[in-house]
Amino acid sequence: MAKRRGFMVNSLWVCLALSLFTAIFSSLAVADDYPSRPIRLIIPFPPGGSNDVVGRIVANQLGQKLGQTVFVDNRAGAGGVVGTDVAAKSAADGYTLLVVSLAHAVDPWIYQETFDPIKDFVPVAILATGTNVLTVNPNVPVHSVKELIDLAKAKPGFLNYASAGIGSFQNLGGELFKVLAGVNIVHVPYKGGGPSMLAVIAGEAQMMFSSIVQTVSNIQAGGLRPLATGGAQRSPILPDLPTIAEAGVPDYVAADWWGILAPAGTPAPIVAKLHGAIEDVLRSADTMKNLDQQGASPLHMSSAEFGAYIQSEMAKWGPVVKKAGMKAE
Repeated sequence: MAKRRGFMVNSLWVCLALSLFTAIFSSLAVADDYPSRPIRLIIPFPPGGSNDVVGRIVANQLGQKLGQTVFVDNRAGAGGVVGTDVAAKSAADGYTLLVVSLAHAVDPWIYQETFDPIKDFVPVAILATGTNVLTVNPNVPVHSVKELIDLAKAKPGFLNYASAGIGSFQNLGGELFKVLAGVNIVHVPYKGGGPSMLAVIAGEAQMMFSSIVQTVSNIQAGGLRPLATGGAQRSPILPDLPTIAEAGVPDYVAADWWGILAPAGTPAPIVAKLHGAIEDVLRSADTMKNLDQQGASPLHMSSAEFGAYIQSEMAKWGPVVKKAGMKAE
């Protein structure tokens, strides 16, 4: 009887070992075959915004690296919540990815989300970071931050600033400016960075605190007048502009970031393969040049480090959102 029990225990261990081996082998085989068809990259904002610009730069190079098309799917709405919800409910097979930014860490404090921004996703790779730039419509009679502040204080509530929506990077940058500069300017939210920028160019709104990434081409074309940048140091792409802090608003620093997530449950070997490919893309001369031309800088973290970074950003911005009284409309 004892021999039979020993035989059964040994058989059980053999079966478990075989199952584990089979699972590992199958998982690796999946990664080897991946990708075998085009990959969808969801960008939860309209074309023209910073998420769209950075996402398309990386998508093009990533497709070449993986040997498959990486096509962009813009799913805008509710400050990025609509597209993020689509991604959260997609198959966890590596064929649907999501571009996220600072908004991903801020939205949970503002919107009633139908997904968990942490548990429903697996971090793949962080992409880049970039600061904002304060611009005005060329018809606004100011040419410096000081002149803007003087006008805002002389006419409280007269000036308005456009943003990509409540809780967006532009909204956070504008509210930070209001608090630190002690001015009353009105927030006008739009459905994405592209529409908000077009509103300022058209004179529908007077100013904005947009990412350099989405704004530099329109500055160069003369559609927007830049006053200052929001980084801790001057921007290499706009070196003649002072920082907002230099221009008279001490302690003002605003920086956005972008990264890629996959639906929770995506096989670890696929996530690892994607992370490695994206790291290669970010280190390529073409990508670094393209990002630099847009005022962005590549970032490098492991997938786990990126996940921890998102959670730290959520903890950092939660109190700011509450203090500013940001609420979904």
